[in-house]
Amino acid sequence: MLLELAKDRRDEVAIDEGDRTRTFGELADRVTRLARFLRQDVGLGPREHYSLLMGNRLEAAELILGGIASSQWVTPINWHLAEEEIEYVVDDSGSRLIFTDARYADAANRIASTRPNVRVIEVGEELDGILDDVTPGLLDLDAPGGGNMIYTSGTTGRPKGVKRAAPRTVGDALVGLGGIGAPIGLDGAGPHLITGPMYHAAPLMFAIYDNANGAPIHIMKRWDGSACLEWIMKREVAHVHLVPTMFVRLLRLPEDERAAFAAPKLTVALHGAAPISEPVKRRMIEWWGPILREYWGGTEGGVNTLIDSEEWLAHPGTVGRALPNFDVFAVDDAGERLPAGGIGDLYCLNRSSERPFEYHGDEAKTEAAYLAPGVFTIGDVGYLDEEGFVHLADRKSNMIISGGVNIYPMEIEQVLQEHPAVGDAGVFGIPDDEWGEQVKAAIELRDGFEASDALAEEILAFAREHLAGYKIPRSIDFEEELPRHSSGKLYIRRLRDRYWADQGRNI
Repeated sequence: MLLELAKDRRDEVAIDEGDRTRTFGELADRVTRLARFLRQDVGLGPREHYSLLMGNRLEAAELILGGIASSQWVTPINWHLAEEEIEYVVDDSGSRLIFTDARYADAANRIASTRPNVRVIEVGEELDGILDDVTPGLLDLDAPGGGNMIYTSGTTGRPKGVKRAAPRTVGDALVGLGGIGAPIGLDGAGPHLITGPMYHAAPLMFAIYDNANGAPIHIMKRWDGSACLEWIMKREVAHVHLVPTMFVRLLRLPEDERAAFAAPKLTVALHGAAPISEPVKRRMIEWWGPILREYWGGTEGGVNTLIDSEEWLAHPGTVGRALPNFDVFAVDDAGERLPAGGIGDLYCLNRSSERPFEYHGDEAKTEAAYLAPGVFTIGDVGYLDEEGFVHLADRKSNMIISGGVNIYPMEIEQVLQEHPAVGDAGVFGIPDDEWGEQVKAAIELRDGFEASDALAEEILAFAREHLAGYKIPRSIDFEEELPRHSSGKLYIRRLRDRYWADQGRNI
């Protein structure tokens, strides 16, 4: 854990954001000072809240660890949100502090100006000065453990803060970080590259887990495909987390740039958070080798299934089998377990906790997520095959019901994305007087293609070659850019709501 690394590898780099670094010794010292400042100077009691509103920078990792060490809940805020949405997260979480950087300081200060109980601290000179004035001391490892409270993407409504079951003590929490990472390949064996925004659970926490096992964290301040390849090669990165849209963009780089990429030290490329099309994944495995490792899970329950490249090639389309601490199964509308091949709501049994998470301030939503003690859903629909491999159909909230038939958009989206003109696709239901809903596709075209009725018909004809008739979109909207979350998830409500606004119903 961090304190041991600070003793054994004190002068080795723990975090590198390109132009600034922290050694393991410096990281442990600043985390300890943060904990003392928050408890003694600010007066935060156990499991109160503070927020982070900042770009990708090393202080984000420090402040997450500082929250764990000071018994707090820490909420990284999505800086893509509108200011009103940021206000909602600050208010809903009950944050006492907002840690921010120069880019977002104005917004943070405007929000705090109307909330007398909220204080803003800017990282850099202000935070450094505060920590310099803190008297060094030892961490209270027996204090209650803290953690992060990350808000769900809110793709279909207001986001909710997700609280994982907090470790009993700070010592348990710090030790436990490494234990979470090891089963999914984050064993600290080499540098870990953060490519996505650090307000999102996967890029942030996977890096924290790897770091707890000894991996230095390298931080890309913003995503860029060419820069990603260069960073992996020059820094000899061993572990990286990517989302499917990043794979697509990497595959679109010039052929000579892709051919020049060589990274023998890269052993794990984790991906998840959004569906990936089979052709894209096959092309990535052909290019990078069998190092892709796909997971399925969520902010609520962590990683529930895992599959490596070799297994995936033998079982294409699956997101893997349940990890040892979980059992995954599909149920029907009555909550009864379905046999192999039966599509239903997917549930996970956490073998070590009867309540592995809760939604902050929403007991009804929390209770609705559980089928039985330890048995929860994150809203996905799918099935298990005879060998126990999990296959996703879609999010339950995205399902289209047309003429009483359930239609899962994810399958349609993946087919559409295989058309050479399609850069991205989203599928959703719109009102239909006869059928209840009809299938609509929103498409973002690749460079070099222009929207037209002829192209729309060509894309629909392509879909007819691969899908049953009732799944074919009735019409296509060409969009300049689809509203995707940086995790890769599509904000489907931003496309769907324009059609339902005056219907007096939403299904």
